[in-house]
Amino acid sequence: MTAIVDAHHHVWDLSVRDQDWITGPELAPIRRDFTLDDLAPDARAAGVTATVLVQTVTVAEETPEFLALAGRSDLVAAVVGWTDLTRPDVSDTLAALRRLPGGEHLVGIRHQVQGEPDPRWLLRPDVRRGLTAVADAGLVYDLVVLPHQLPACAEAAARHPELTFVLDHVGKPPIATGERDPWSAHIRALAALPNTVCKLSGMVTEADWRHWSADTLRPYADTVLDAFGPERLMFGSDWPVCTLAATYGQVLDTAVELVGGLDPDVFAGTARRVYLSRVGGRNSRT
Repeated sequence: MTAIVDAHHHVWDLSVRDQDWITGPELAPIRRDFTLDDLAPDARAAGVTATVLVQTVTVAEETPEFLALAGRSDLVAAVVGWTDLTRPDVSDTLAALRRLPGGEHLVGIRHQVQGEPDPRWLLRPDVRRGLTAVADAGLVYDLVVLPHQLPACAEAAARHPELTFVLDHVGKPPIATGERDPWSAHIRALAALPNTVCKLSGMVTEADWRHWSADTLRPYADTVLDAFGPERLMFGSDWPVCTLAATYGQVLDTAVELVGGLDPDVFAGTARRVYLSRVGGRNSRT
């Protein structure tokens, strides 16, 4: 069985911290605890040998918890955490995170840019200073954005060629309505920059949760596969959010179908180059 890297999943414990974004009846099925013990059987059965644990909330305490979890886990190989990029001491904060138990597993930073009202938030001077600090620390920057924010992503990537930008969830296109423009044009503009990578993740929950199929997702998967190429595309389950629309196995099987097989880059190589090669801080520029 091919060893697979799942480049995007979450965990949370509601007794430790509320996930205030899980509201309303549609999200009720995931308003409970999800732990690595819940994930591990499905991941192992699917041939996943390593994962990347990604932040869920903009709370400073979450990243140290995730790093400690990675340090104890034989499944979680890397962590994409959160810190306030706008703080003037962000470089010191990143260095302090690296010194924590499990800190060697920190490989990237993410912020919920999708919730920022300013579509050009990434281009603010204080944010750009923070992005420079992320690059100097040898980390990558994950982009969780909506389609109208993609032009700012491309501009930020052009202004920071030293930093690798990873687009989560193929930029969250409106799959449920079948629209592809202007998302498709924005994707190609972003992919034209060599320091950008895309995750084949989060698609089933952008589609109609009850009536999606591989054919529903195919135009969007084909767009990112053509724009980025397999060497800059990586699989992510987006578990447990994906369970609103599909099982872990269904998400992986669908990705394999969309890519046309277990491509060694999409299902392992890209994630190893972009994320796992940074474990231990080996890619630090400082």
